[in-house]
Amino acid sequence: MLEDTIIARATPPGFGGLGVVRISGRRALAVAGKIFEAKSKRPGAFPVRRPVFGSIRDPARLSSLDEAFLTYFKAPRSYTREDVVELSVHGSPAILETILELGVRAGARRAKPGEFTLRAYLNGRLDIIQAEAVNDLVRSVSLDQARISSRHLGGSLSRRIAKLRGKLVSLLSTVEARLEFPEEGLRARPAAARKVLAGLIPELERLVASYEKGRAISEGITLAITGRTNVGKSTLFNALLEDERAIVTPYPGTTRDFLRETVVIGEAVFHLVDMAGMGRPSHPVEERGIALGRKIAREADGLLIVLDASRAWGQEDDRLFRRFRGRKAVVVLNKADLPRQLDGRKVRAAAGASPVLEISALKGKNLDLLRDALRTRFAAGPAGEEEIVLHARQKDRLQGILEALKRAEALLAGRYSEEVPAEEIRTAIGLVGELTGEVRAEEILADIFDRFCVGK
Repeated sequence: MLEDTIIARATPPGFGGLGVVRISGRRALAVAGKIFEAKSKRPGAFPVRRPVFGSIRDPARLSSLDEAFLTYFKAPRSYTREDVVELSVHGSPAILETILELGVRAGARRAKPGEFTLRAYLNGRLDIIQAEAVNDLVRSVSLDQARISSRHLGGSLSRRIAKLRGKLVSLLSTVEARLEFPEEGLRARPAAARKVLAGLIPELERLVASYEKGRAISEGITLAITGRTNVGKSTLFNALLEDERAIVTPYPGTTRDFLRETVVIGEAVFHLVDMAGMGRPSHPVEERGIALGRKIAREADGLLIVLDASRAWGQEDDRLFRRFRGRKAVVVLNKADLPRQLDGRKVRAAAGASPVLEISALKGKNLDLLRDALRTRFAAGPAGEEEIVLHARQKDRLQGILEALKRAEALLAGRYSEEVPAEEIRTAIGLVGELTGEVRAEEILADIFDRFCVGK
């Protein structure tokens, strides 16, 4: 797989002032040399890391295609740790596609999505966590996501996991001392081993818990806006988007389908879904919309339950809260600019642990408070420079490590034979290897190809 030379665009599709084609592999410079001609006629090899001005030429037609700069990165000091050449040209899709075709004719192969990053991983330039961070950094939609991804690419989370692994290896050697060297009369000290675990377990719990905020930052939280008809759901939807996206009328049942839009609130990404109001349908289309809305609400990560503060509590409100009992939600009393009719005590009793806020979506009252409540409720997690886990794969491996260490701690407390807790610690060490990619399981390599489509 690493024997051939690959070529691909390194800039996004579309028109631009600049486009970059990247070539990586043992024959990268030879391939580039067949399609690039330097303006300077001085003999000698291309200098390392110094752009050379010239032109792209079609060897078959002996014609110039575009002016270009060629930059040569000699292995191992390159992104892939192979010889890498970058050709900088004008960002015309036609020019870039022609350069790719010329490169293939000159002996390169078109790279698969994410193959440059895969080579960087296979050549030891990056571990899996850093490779995932490349994709996150390129696709970041907020400054916070970019900062977290940049730290991960720089190795902050990888170093933390490496320290964890070192402690686990040391702990395993302690627990296995009696098993490996019985003739020496060595004895493991369960109390000392449990002390080590007592320090590791809370740290892992914090990392696992950070995924809640990490998912809000990287993937986004799907938030269904639900409530009775004509309570102002679409008005609130528009107000949070700061755009007139949904049609708003004074007539009940205006929204019969659903609308989905994405908004960034602070550092968190929310996928807002506006849908038909809950109640008795007056039309078959509205009935279908209500059924679809219930399905969306069941599958959403959280709910924004909207009540009309100018209307008295009714049976439909009771049914609404019973239907979604136990779901993570924020409750808003909308139309706070009108005379109050809703009994706040009934709302708070029905809402339970969910925060309750009074707002006016039409007038913009308390919308900033609502945004703060949404961040707190759905994107809680460590602040500042604390590590934040961005991926379900990372969270699942960390959860597995945590559970293995908790089992080991319980076994040590129960004074079991050293073999039993030692096996749990071995399991944890294996999961650490999967987390960083040291254990190159097939699903990890497939994961790179499936998800890393960043042309690096």
